[in-house]
Amino acid sequence: MQRDELELNLPPAFEIGEKVRVRKLLKNDGTFPGKEVGQVLANKGDIGYIASIGTYLQTSYIYAVHFLETGFVVGCKKKELESVEESHESNATDE
Repeated sequence: MQRDELELNLPPAFEIGEKVRVRKLLKNDGTFPGKEVGQVLANKGDIGYIASIGTYLQTSYIYAVHFLETGFVVGCKKKELESVEESHESNATDE
Protein backbone atom coordinates (compact mmCIF):
# COMPACT_ATOMS: atom_id res chain seq x y z
CA MET A 1 0.00 0.00 0.00
CA GLN A 2 1.29 3.44 -0.89
CA ARG A 3 1.89 6.00 1.80
CA ASP A 4 -0.73 8.41 0.42
CA GLU A 5 -3.36 5.67 0.81
CA LEU A 6 -2.91 5.57 4.59
CA GLU A 7 -5.78 7.57 6.03
CA LEU A 8 -4.17 7.36 9.48
CA ASN A 9 -1.41 9.71 8.33
CA LEU A 10 -4.05 12.47 8.55
CA PRO A 11 -6.24 13.57 11.45
CA PRO A 12 -9.77 12.08 11.55
CA ALA A 13 -12.24 13.67 9.13
CA PHE A 14 -14.91 13.92 11.84
CA GLU A 15 -14.85 14.75 15.54
CA ILE A 16 -16.57 13.01 18.44
CA GLY A 17 -20.03 14.53 18.85
CA GLU A 18 -20.18 15.75 15.25
CA LYS A 19 -23.51 15.40 13.45
CA VAL A 20 -23.19 13.30 10.28
CA ARG A 21 -25.39 11.94 7.50
CA VAL A 22 -25.10 8.48 5.92
CA ARG A 23 -24.29 8.65 2.21
CA LYS A 24 -25.42 5.09 1.38
CA LEU A 25 -27.56 2.25 2.65
CA LEU A 26 -25.76 0.39 5.47
CA LYS A 27 -26.52 -3.30 6.00
CA ASN A 28 -25.20 -5.72 8.59
CA ASP A 29 -22.14 -7.49 7.19
CA GLY A 30 -22.17 -9.92 10.08
CA THR A 31 -20.33 -7.71 12.55
CA PHE A 32 -23.41 -6.13 14.17
CA PRO A 33 -24.55 -8.37 17.05
CA GLY A 34 -28.16 -9.41 17.39
CA LYS A 35 -29.19 -8.58 13.83
CA GLU A 36 -29.35 -10.82 10.77
CA VAL A 37 -26.72 -10.52 8.05
CA GLY A 38 -28.11 -8.18 5.40
CA GLN A 39 -30.50 -6.38 7.76
CA VAL A 40 -30.60 -2.61 7.21
CA LEU A 41 -28.82 -0.70 9.97
CA ALA A 42 -29.11 2.80 8.48
CA ASN A 43 -30.71 4.23 5.37
CA LYS A 44 -29.16 6.77 3.03
CA GLY A 45 -29.76 10.20 4.57
CA ASP A 46 -30.10 9.01 8.18
CA ILE A 47 -28.58 11.37 10.74
CA GLY A 48 -26.33 10.30 13.60
CA TYR A 49 -23.54 11.51 15.85
CA ILE A 50 -19.92 10.37 16.07
CA ALA A 51 -19.65 8.43 19.34
CA SER A 52 -16.05 7.24 19.04
CA ILE A 53 -13.23 6.85 16.54
CA GLY A 54 -11.24 3.68 16.02
CA THR A 55 -9.00 2.24 13.33
CA TYR A 56 -9.28 -0.56 10.79
CA LEU A 57 -6.28 -2.65 9.71
CA GLN A 58 -3.94 0.20 10.68
CA THR A 59 -4.90 2.00 7.46
CA SER A 60 -8.14 3.88 8.04
CA TYR A 61 -10.46 5.36 10.64
CA ILE A 62 -13.73 3.75 11.64
CA TYR A 63 -16.33 6.11 13.06
CA ALA A 64 -18.86 4.69 15.54
CA VAL A 65 -22.04 6.57 14.63
CA HIS A 66 -24.94 6.64 17.10
CA PHE A 67 -28.29 6.83 15.34
CA LEU A 68 -30.71 8.23 17.91
CA GLU A 69 -33.90 7.05 16.14
CA THR A 70 -32.89 3.36 16.17
CA GLY A 71 -30.40 3.42 19.03
CA PHE A 72 -27.89 1.59 16.81
CA VAL A 73 -24.19 2.41 16.99
CA VAL A 74 -22.73 1.45 13.62
CA GLY A 75 -19.10 1.50 12.49
CA CYS A 76 -18.72 3.58 9.33
CA LYS A 77 -15.91 4.51 6.97
CA LYS A 78 -15.19 8.11 6.01
CA LYS A 79 -16.58 7.61 2.50
CA GLU A 80 -19.93 6.47 3.96
CA LEU A 81 -20.47 9.73 5.88
CA GLU A 82 -20.79 13.46 5.35
CA SER A 83 -20.85 16.25 7.89
CA VAL A 84 -24.17 17.98 8.62
CA GLU A 85 -24.17 21.68 9.38
CA GLU A 86 -26.16 22.39 12.53
CA SER A 87 -28.12 25.45 11.39
CA HIS A 88 -27.97 28.39 9.08
CA GLU A 89 -28.95 30.83 11.83
CA SER A 90 -25.31 31.78 12.35
CA ASN A 91 -25.17 32.84 8.69
CA ALA A 92 -27.94 35.41 9.16
CA THR A 93 -26.84 39.03 8.97
CA ASP A 94 -27.88 41.54 11.62
CA GLU A 95 -29.27 44.82 10.42
